[in-house]
Amino acid sequence: MRSDILLTKINLEGEWKLQLDKDKSGLSQPFTDSIKLPGTTSYARKGPRNENKLVGALTDEYAFEGYAWYSREVEIPKGLAEKTCFLYLERTRMTTVWVGDREVGSRDSLNTPHLYELTGLLQSGPQTITIRVDNTDYPTKGGHMTSPDTQTNWNGITGRIELQFYSESYLTDIQLYPNLSARSVKVEAGVQGALSGSLTVSAASWNSENVHTVAEKEYSFTSQTISLEYALGQDALLWSEATPHLYTVSICLKDEKGEIVDQQQRSFGLREFRTDGNKFTINGSKTFLRGKHDGLIFPLTGYAPTDVEEWLRILGISKSYGINHYRFHTCCPPEAAFTAADMLGIYMEPELPFWGTITEASDERHNQAEQDYLISEGYAILKAFGNHPSFVMMSLGNELWGSRAKIDAILQAYKAFDSRPLYTQGSNNHQFSPAILEHDDFFCGVRFSKERLFRGSYAMCDAPLGHVQTDVPGTLKDYDDQIVPPDFHHNEGASGDAGGVIQIQYGTEAKAVQLGDASGEWIPHIPVISHEIGQYATYPNYGEIEKYTGSLKAENFIIFQERLREKGLDHLASPYFESSGQLAVACYKEELEAAFRSRKLAGFQLLDLQDFSGQGTALVGILDAFMDSKGLITPEEWRTFCSDAVLMARFAKYNYTSTERFEAHVELCWYRNQPPGAIKLQWELADGQGILASGTAEVEIWEEQNDIDICDLSIEMPAVDVMTKAVLSLRILETDIRKSYDLWIYPQQVEAELSKVHRFESLTAEALALLKQGEKVWLMPKPEHISHGIEGFYSTDFWCYPMFRSISESMNRPVPVGTMGLLVDNSHPVFRDFPCEPHSTYPWWSIVSHSKSIIMDGTSKEWSPIVQTIDNFERNHKLGFLFECRVGNGKLLICSLDADKVLDTPEGKQFLSSVIKYMESEQFKPQYEASVTELLELIQ
Repeated sequence: MRSDILLTKINLEGEWKLQLDKDKSGLSQPFTDSIKLPGTTSYARKGPRNENKLVGALTDEYAFEGYAWYSREVEIPKGLAEKTCFLYLERTRMTTVWVGDREVGSRDSLNTPHLYELTGLLQSGPQTITIRVDNTDYPTKGGHMTSPDTQTNWNGITGRIELQFYSESYLTDIQLYPNLSARSVKVEAGVQGALSGSLTVSAASWNSENVHTVAEKEYSFTSQTISLEYALGQDALLWSEATPHLYTVSICLKDEKGEIVDQQQRSFGLREFRTDGNKFTINGSKTFLRGKHDGLIFPLTGYAPTDVEEWLRILGISKSYGINHYRFHTCCPPEAAFTAADMLGIYMEPELPFWGTITEASDERHNQAEQDYLISEGYAILKAFGNHPSFVMMSLGNELWGSRAKIDAILQAYKAFDSRPLYTQGSNNHQFSPAILEHDDFFCGVRFSKERLFRGSYAMCDAPLGHVQTDVPGTLKDYDDQIVPPDFHHNEGASGDAGGVIQIQYGTEAKAVQLGDASGEWIPHIPVISHEIGQYATYPNYGEIEKYTGSLKAENFIIFQERLREKGLDHLASPYFESSGQLAVACYKEELEAAFRSRKLAGFQLLDLQDFSGQGTALVGILDAFMDSKGLITPEEWRTFCSDAVLMARFAKYNYTSTERFEAHVELCWYRNQPPGAIKLQWELADGQGILASGTAEVEIWEEQNDIDICDLSIEMPAVDVMTKAVLSLRILETDIRKSYDLWIYPQQVEAELSKVHRFESLTAEALALLKQGEKVWLMPKPEHISHGIEGFYSTDFWCYPMFRSISESMNRPVPVGTMGLLVDNSHPVFRDFPCEPHSTYPWWSIVSHSKSIIMDGTSKEWSPIVQTIDNFERNHKLGFLFECRVGNGKLLICSLDADKVLDTPEGKQFLSSVIKYMESEQFKPQYEASVTELLELIQ
């Protein structure tokens, strides 16, 4: 928040003349159209309608690239014509400005306001101001600042548009530097039009229950560069996530006569965001970053809002889901976002708009102009937004490659220029061969080497995959041994020489890169953030299509919906969405808890809390692209595994046999602003009939401690006669801290005698003969013998199948499985002894992992699988995991499963037993009749 009290402004918002100049031919008078600014040509629906319908992103209905000329007449009052004047354009593209016929200059910042001095160019009376905005041929590609995958490559002017008139003397570039230990603020500013005079500084809190007012103090100056220290007092209020206290700092410039000639205000928060070993600290207390990625996705407008109210709404939604940190992917938000973050207590990390290679002057394809531009953008971001207490971190770009020495030199220069934020070389730089640079304050990545992974999921082209995708489900996993391997003492500090060229995922494509000379094993000595964790996809919700009432249209959703309709599966769209969504939530729960269990990790950056509209259409959010809930989980439930206090139980597995012991360690990850004091844990294990076991445990913590071990549980599971779901509930009494886990208990004596049924691995003559005789047959092909099928994969698809299929193919690597969990007809009698949900749950893990789903494309809509694997929106296969039919007089059940491996688990044995009992019962009455020819074509 900033205010220039004595500044006279002429608001230029409103009607402007418009001329679109796609071919850049130049302005042709007269203007033939008009537009309301602030806004964009697309939002105003100017120009020809875009007939190209994008499949991999939202479609900008009126996409325009080229020159757009904006012009309006402004009435300049007599008293202002001679004053110092600036034209202020808050957010735009590359601009050139004219006053009348006189060209004033050009600006090209994509992240910060464009400021043009018009002093001496204006006369009283009507004046014509013309602005040409160009959204082509940027000095750099622009990352998500200009991407059609996110906020689109719009043309326009968003935010404030105004003429600013100053007196003869005025303050410029006011920068506020907090000094926590001294409880003071250092004020630096420039003075124009005066060589001497005085300043008065005062401050008062404005958003706190306890108002704190600081006495005014006067300082004299004899230079046009001012630097002074203003004491706030030992009772000064501090800014943090928990207590985002803010001050209004008022600065008055007085001339030598003592008269006020300029008065400006800045919002300020007294804070110190630093590092301490492997953790971040806020005002000396350790904090854990619960971050989300943001690419400036705004489907209704196609551009980022510049009003504080909208950012308060957006950031407030994220905070309700436990988020305390935003990383802006290759972009910087408008000032309103920082202002809202100041007010809410969100830790912000803008990033230079670059996703590429940093080169040396001697390197091939070195682009010095682009590099100079990017570096200048960093300085501009620091100057424009550095006063905001929420601006605590800054990154040089996304997944950068190239010269480590040059990257580190840029870091060093930024740190010397502005010490307020912490800096990192970039997000996930050098991917498979990362290294910490001398001037890194923290490290953000996904691995330290090929096998030392510290997130739960990866793309197939970046294999090995993560534990959420491959490991038997449990809650033991953390990343501490990946961050500091226990056997690493003999190799500590090594940075082996591993040059050569490798192929990597590079944005939405593949690229060959030089590996470099610092790809050996090493131990981080600074805080580590896990980069872009999660990316668990859900099936589209086609009910969302009608929400796209602005300039961006969900043509991709419409295309996906039509594909599903062509396959005869459109009646399953809603169940696909709901079931895939529940699986995604479960994957996110384990992903996030693994991060909170990792005591050497400093935080994470989620990708994402909301859907990502582009890059193939990555529907990875539990919120849609509008930041609206998808109805999959409430904020309150999400905060049980994403908050400043997360209660957790560590245990090996989710499936148990009767009388087997359940062993768990209960711990609390605590990052609230006060020690928890006396903690009383209440726990219970209950099924639908009653409490199976319960107890309490107490521990007292009166000093700062973040990882609190509460107790160990050792429970003998009850003897059950049927498969039973139990819920382990944990709660810290007299707090909002709770957690629950679903567990499954199986009877000990479960018979799964496959010899009781006629079971075949293929449709042999014997199997067909039995069916002809009216017998019941279980066709159970070995998964490896099925060519016309999709392998079993429990976790939902990573990010977006079309994008990573393409990348994997171009890298000649295995393509993703691409499925999104199970859709189960759980009311079917086959599940009488295997009760389950309509979606994937952990009893299915081992069963799915040793299976294949058969592709049933082209079969009748009436032949509906009992258990169907949900395919992605590109392939839309009808995938039968478990299905049945009549064949002549006989009855056939089909499931491609490795029974020997499944029988080794209690859940697998229970499943097989339930299927066998069903086949032996009178309820085995398939409705659909298939011919032998149809079956032989299907089972290949």
